Amino acid sequence: MEPTKVITIRDINRLIKMKLEGDASLQDIWLKGEISNFTRHSSGHMYFTLKDEGGRLKCIMFASYNQRLPFAPKDGMKVLARGGISVYERDGQYQFYATAMQPDGIGSLYLAFEQLKRKLEAEGLFSERLKRPIPSYPRTVGVITSPTGAAVRDIIITIQRRNPAVNVLLYPVSVQGTQAAPSIVKAIAAMNALGEADVLIVGRGGGSLEELWAFNEEAVARAVRGSRIPVISAVGHETDFTIADFAADLRAPTPTAAAELAVPHAAELRQRIAYMRGQLVRSLRNALERSRERLSRARQSPIFMQPKRSLLVQAERLDRIRERLDYRMNAQLARQSDKLARLTANLKAKSPEQQALLARQRLDTNRRSLTLAMNGLARTNANRWSSLVRHLDALSPLKVMARGYSLVYDERERSLVRSIESVQPGDLVRVKLTDGKLSCQVWGIEGEDVQDG
Repeated sequence: MEPTKVITIRDINRLIKMKLEGDASLQDIWLKGEISNFTRHSSGHMYFTLKDEGGRLKCIMFASYNQRLPFAPKDGMKVLARGGISVYERDGQYQFYATAMQPDGIGSLYLAFEQLKRKLEAEGLFSERLKRPIPSYPRTVGVITSPTGAAVRDIIITIQRRNPAVNVLLYPVSVQGTQAAPSIVKAIAAMNALGEADVLIVGRGGGSLEELWAFNEEAVARAVRGSRIPVISAVGHETDFTIADFAADLRAPTPTAAAELAVPHAAELRQRIAYMRGQLVRSLRNALERSRERLSRARQSPIFMQPKRSLLVQAERLDRIRERLDYRMNAQLARQSDKLARLTANLKAKSPEQQALLARQRLDTNRRSLTLAMNGLARTNANRWSSLVRHLDALSPLKVMARGYSLVYDERERSLVRSIESVQPGDLVRVKLTDGKLSCQVWGIEGEDVQDG
């Protein structure tokens, strides 16, 4: 069987989307559920799932809507979400497109208040070490509030009643509505730039949480904390607390109380001045009395009674000091002179001229010693030589020959004839006498018996 009509997946998804968006009962509804799988995309869009005990539904809230939320959604939070049902064509999945959201069971403003308070407290914006003291005697008080409310009248009347000499510098702002927070921030910056006020009072009269909300904005809290001029917050009644109260240097329960904290009462100042004047007079009198007593004791002291004697005592003391100084100087000079003499003698002994003289003396002594040693050695060697010559002369064959002996050599005079066995009859021999040589021929040989003794 051939299909009569074929449509694409995209077309069917688009068709379903058109039908859902065309149903007015599905386009402006409130859903109640618990947030899960919450994700905030880098684009600012929020993706999450709303669930209850009977089911779950995927949801999306675009950045253009969620940037106005006064609280930060998170997993596990129960909320009421307003929006409509549509289809994401690509996936063919229907989902809830939220345009508004508020916590379920707790006011969204109160939740936003608590979330911002925890955030700024974690940053240290409310730290006591950052809070500056309020000036004790301000000349000008800056007031940032509505020019038509009861708060400004209470502040001005209280300041004039307490101290008419203090100037009031009013910067009118809007304290309620969407433009209130930017107006307050601008006023604080302008007051700091002007630099005439010694202290600022920022506040308004009482009202609901929604009416006081401008003082719970993060921008206002940071402006209060960033002010170079100390700030007193005065928002609402005594039971009302705002973020600005925690960021300010001092919180006043009411605008009237803020004026009282900012400006001291003139009567109190006069009383304090009178008390301080009395304290000063008593201190001066006590100081004067002590000075009189010191002067009286000084007049009765020996130095005033007998000043010349005191000078003589000091003169004697000076003489003794001079004597000791002279003695020590002379002793020191003697020690230095001795030291100088020793150093001079040592230096003279080690001078090059003295060293050369000593070396020359040692050279002369060594030369004389060497000469004596050489002469003695020469004499010793001469005597030894004479003895050896005499001994050699005594052993000389010539001496023996002079007594009638002669030496017999072979024909060539290469060797002595020491035995008859060295020659034969007829051999020629040479006989050396003391005065010449004889050439002889052996005619006969006669041997002799040699007996051992």
